[in-house]
Order: sequence, then C-alpha cells, then structure tokens
Amino acid sequence: MSGTPAICLIGFGEVGQILAADLAQKGASLSVWDILFDGDDNAASKAAGSIRKGKNAEDAAANADIIISAVTAAQTMNAAESVAGSLKPGAVYLDLNSASPGVKAKAADLINKAGGAYVEAAVMSPIGPKRVACPMLFGGPHAEAFIPIARDLGFAGAQVFSMAYGKASAAKMCRSVVVKGVEALLTESLLSARHYGVEETVVASLSDLFPGPNWEKLAVYMVSRALEHGKRRAEEMREVARTVEDTGLSPLMSLACAERQDRSAAFAYALAEAALPQMLDAILNGASPERPL
Repeated sequence: MSGTPAICLIGFGEVGQILAADLAQKGASLSVWDILFDGDDNAASKAAGSIRKGKNAEDAAANADIIISAVTAAQTMNAAESVAGSLKPGAVYLDLNSASPGVKAKAADLINKAGGAYVEAAVMSPIGPKRVACPMLFGGPHAEAFIPIARDLGFAGAQVFSMAYGKASAAKMCRSVVVKGVEALLTESLLSARHYGVEETVVASLSDLFPGPNWEKLAVYMVSRALEHGKRRAEEMREVARTVEDTGLSPLMSLACAERQDRSAAFAYALAEAALPQMLDAILNGASPERPL
C-alpha cells in the first residue's frame, strides 16, 4: 500500500464520524456507508457532508485500500457480508466492532476468503478524548503488517496484541463486564437511592469505600453514558454474554446488565439535566408501564 490510502467507513455513528474527521486531516480519500442513509432520518447522511456516500456498502468499499467497520455489535457480520463481494484484492478490513471472539473469527474467515486482509481491533477506551489515537488492540495474522500504516494515519494508541483472532476481542469483552456493569449498577443503585432520598449518603459511602474517584462526577458520567448509548451498549453486552457463555460460564451478570442498559436508553431526555439529583428525578418522573425502570 503506497501513497495516501483510500478509506471506506462502514457505519457513520459517533465512532465513524470521529474517525472521518481525523482521517480527513491526514489527507485520506474517504467514502462512507451507513444503513441509516436509506432511512427516513437523514441525520447520518447530513453528517457525512462532502464525503462520498456510496450507493450501498459495496459501492462505498469497491476501490478502498482500507475498510473500517464501525457499526453496532449486532451488525458486525452484516457489515462484513455487505462488502465481501466488492473487496479490492488485499484490502485491509479493520473491524472495530464490539463483538464476541467467535463472531470476529467468522467475520475474519469471510473477509480473508474474499481476498481481503482482516484485522481484528478492540477499542479499549471511550473514543472521545483521544479520538483516532485512543488505545486499540489489533489481532490476527495481518495486524503486524498493518500497524505502521495505521500509525501513519493517526492510530497512535494501536498495538499488536495477538497473531490469533479472538484474543483482542476477548480482552475487550471481559473488560466490558466491569465497565458497562458499573454503569448499570450505579444507575440502579442511585435511582433507588434517590427514591428514598438517600443518594448523597450512598455517594459519600462509595467515596469512603473506594477513594480516588469523584463518585458524584463519575456517577453523572456513567449514568449519562447509559442514557445516551444504552441501545448500543445493550447490544455489546449481549455479545459479552456470548463471550462468557462460550467459556462454559453462565452470563448472569452480563445479561442483566444488557437489560438495564436497554431500559436506560428510553430515558435519554434526562441528559438535559447536568446535576445528578435532577437527572435521577427526570428518569424517575418519566417512568411508566410503557417505559419501565
């Protein structure tokens, strides 16, 4: 791969839009496709601006040197299948999706058999603060050859984690048991505490038991993430549950977390409240049989 690569983004949500902006600054030639481009809500299409939007996924990916898949967890295989028939020989397929090791292995087999070079990727932090330079684990036999190209494009936090597919995703999924689990636990704990008028005592107790974080600030952040990205997080946690189940362990906590994240998404309007008590009140006051807590 020589010169400035042509890059196709499959998925144009939060991650896709951040990557597009950062890669454009590197002079990359971009194309993009998102299933929402075909829908009634054209917000995603408008967000793409002057970036070339493919007629479909195959059209967007047809001449790309690198395809970056940044879709929701449940769409991981669909995204790979949508471009497999139009891959340029040797094109790198960088799969950033939060899917289980088993799903990543299936996607890798599909892309590699179609003549591409599948690189597994696990994003190990929120993408917002460091953007394209955020920590990522790359995996698979094509990862080592791709890493210098990725670094030139701004993926400063990327590192080769394993030559085998599935290891990077396993690390990501197991981490998510804790990270998304804490979000779900804080949401459930503090909503209940606010109902009883004891949330300040609970937060103070957490600060005593686990000193270091500003627990009120952390709670606002974590509850907000569940409200804003609950649907996406629920999909990820179902992939986490699949990851856990594949070990022979029952994914009791992961499935419960997925349900709590799913329900949180219905209360996204509470993001208008910046302070924890008011945010919790907005959620409690908006609950109904149709929108259960």
